[in-house]
Amino acid sequence: MAKQTVAEQYVDILVRAGVRRLYGVVGDSLNPVVDAVRRNAAIDWIQVRHEETAAFAAGAEAQLTGSLAACAGSCGPGHVHLVNGLYDAHRSMAPVIALASHIPSSEIGTSYFQETHPERLFQECSHYCELISHPQQMPRVLQTAVQHAIGRSGVSVVALPGDIAARPAPERAEEHALVTSRPTVRPGDAEIDRFARMVNEAERVTLFCGRGCAGAHEEVMAFAELLKAPVGHALRGKEWIQYNNPYDVGMSGLLGYGAAYEATHECDLLILLGTDFPYGAFLPSDVRTVQVDVRAEHLGRRSKLDLAVWGDVRETLSCLTPKVRPKTDRRFLDRMLKKHADALEGVVKAYTRRVDKHIPIHPEFVASVLDEEAADDAIFTVDTGMCNVWAARYLSPNGRRRMIGSFTHGSMANALPQAIGAQFMDRRRQVISMSGDGGFTMLMGDFLTLVQYDLPVKVILFNNSALGMVELEMLVSGLPAHGTGYHNPDFAQIARAAGVYGERVEKPKRLRSALRAALHHKGPALLDIVTDPNALSIPPKIKAEMVTGFALSASKMVLDGGVGKMLQMARSNLRNVPRP
Repeated sequence: MAKQTVAEQYVDILVRAGVRRLYGVVGDSLNPVVDAVRRNAAIDWIQVRHEETAAFAAGAEAQLTGSLAACAGSCGPGHVHLVNGLYDAHRSMAPVIALASHIPSSEIGTSYFQETHPERLFQECSHYCELISHPQQMPRVLQTAVQHAIGRSGVSVVALPGDIAARPAPERAEEHALVTSRPTVRPGDAEIDRFARMVNEAERVTLFCGRGCAGAHEEVMAFAELLKAPVGHALRGKEWIQYNNPYDVGMSGLLGYGAAYEATHECDLLILLGTDFPYGAFLPSDVRTVQVDVRAEHLGRRSKLDLAVWGDVRETLSCLTPKVRPKTDRRFLDRMLKKHADALEGVVKAYTRRVDKHIPIHPEFVASVLDEEAADDAIFTVDTGMCNVWAARYLSPNGRRRMIGSFTHGSMANALPQAIGAQFMDRRRQVISMSGDGGFTMLMGDFLTLVQYDLPVKVILFNNSALGMVELEMLVSGLPAHGTGYHNPDFAQIARAAGVYGERVEKPKRLRSALRAALHHKGPALLDIVTDPNALSIPPKIKAEMVTGFALSASKMVLDGGVGKMLQMARSNLRNVPRP
């Protein structure tokens, strides 16, 4: 029996850790690993057109499953292309292991053809990054990388020279049991007791929720009812906390709407639950604040805290709730619910006039109809930029739908690659890429990956022939838009030329039927929707000095756009407000 190679051992350990796909682009230094994948029935090699797509796809799969995913790049330029997608995965706390194959080990340090130093290159976007320079380092280095990626929820990178990968693996190598899931974490009793005292002493409590509330919807709602507390959320908390929420007051931040800002500023105790909300300008500086997070390094890095609580949101609330006295005064909650509904009413009125006749098509109208036509368990991947705005305002969470994007890294071109990873995870589930024309064309080559694997991803292309968010940033800074326009082709014709379903929509009356046809098509589909590039205007109270990059220090940032079914929910919640 032939001895196992290092490459074969590498692949076997990935399989033991739960990896079922390795995304990448083949190359000479990767050949031993790719061949090992070919001969292992438990894992598939997924050939993409660009390594950045490989990293984004792996990150999406890891975000959706919570399990380890993997990608690979060949030596030099191949693995360098992984960097942006790995940054996104790392900042999204997605457990991903990346293989950066390397030049021949004897040539390292000689400025050899395609030489880089991956052990330096990936340091900033990983928890663990090491070079295997000798077969005896296997399997310990790879096992350590797996433990870091899963245990710390982020990226691990292993650099492996091609010649080392082809050598025999060490005999009697020690392989230990691998950690494949994270534990729950609860705070200590002293922190819980202090937390309970602060809650009991407060008269007006607001909860502000992020992605860390995943799996804690029931506990958050019970806690809000106990305290008669408004519940706001960050963008990444939307899918976990907004649905079936009678205490909802909307979202804060750049894309914010409703009364979330007021609720966080007018309370006397603000509780941040599982959020690393980055925009400090939207958080109060004069309100007592408690933050709960499973990542200790997140505590207090965005705002001054009166109490930092290290623990899972669900576990923390389970320990805390029995120690909290119920509150009976609903006046603060009811006032915030009324403000929330009023704010949404005002925005909606501006976007219900003749939207079915407006040409070019309002992108808000597109997002609203898409929300109605999409499956109840659809996965939406959302491009950075204006697609973030439409998704934040229109997509209705229900506990089954998922929405992922480059929400913490803010990269362009993320939606299509993430949709690839999402669809490979489950071919039967509806996956919708909400793509902007700028992001789509940046990695458009991987539209052919959908074709090659017959992945039934639906690309809904918001085609405004511009980098809309960049134009917004320029305008609010007092600068004329420059370098933001595109001369685009008919993308539907490109799709048809590739052999898949493609349709172009320019008139709003055709929108619903076209969306329905694309979403029900059995294979990949692209809908090229020509949208109004002037759909987003700036509220008159926003001043240039309020803008710093992507964050706006504005108290009521309701951008022109609609709010989908959120107004219906707000109206419904108002019915619970007692009338004098």
